[in-house]
Amino acid sequence: MNQEDNDSLRGEYDFSDGVRSKHYDAYRAGTNVVLLEPDVAKVFKDSAAVNKALRAIAQVARDQQNTG
Repeated sequence: MNQEDNDSLRGEYDFSDGVRSKHYDAYRAGTNVVLLEPDVAKVFKDSAAVNKALRAIAQVARDQQNTG
């Protein structure tokens, strides 16, 4: 394999509609990527659902700390 082979993309890769730095600001602000297990991902279809559930759990935890 020569250097030219290493520098070329396969024909099925099409980045013509790609947007450079699309997520740059979000990553710069700080993100935390978490991989869900398949059974959990079936329940929580998107990050909004996961965030809603975690906020509810966090509120319960705060309430427990304040009463204990």
